[in-house]
Amino acid sequence: MNFPDKLKYTKDHEWIRVEGEFGWVGITDYAQGELGDVVFVELPQGGMKLDQGKSFGTIEAVKAVSDLYAPVSGEVVEANKDVQSSPDVVNKDPYGKGWMVKVKITNPGELANLLDVEAYKKLVAK
Repeated sequence: MNFPDKLKYTKDHEWIRVEGEFGWVGITDYAQGELGDVVFVELPQGGMKLDQGKSFGTIEAVKAVSDLYAPVSGEVVEANKDVQSSPDVVNKDPYGKGWMVKVKITNPGELANLLDVEAYKKLVAK
């Protein structure tokens, strides 16, 4: 299982990669493995406001439908159209081409509420 150390993680198995005032959000390798084959992803339109910890979309797999939760508050700048047209990219490349949304972070202090890679590894090892 892959755990990139340059990311921050949520207890709900989302990740965020921060570059300046922007963050790219997706689900972890662990999460996609638990879900199984992803068949549909519903993402918000650009301009939608996100609140940390609140649902911003859904991901549907053969096994289950799950909500996607915002790791930080912000505004959606872009939704990944590739994930919407080819949802299986989430299974193939969850930390790369399988990102869900790009957000403009409105409260960078919220990043302190997220898990680092070591804390996330401990969470999924339970």
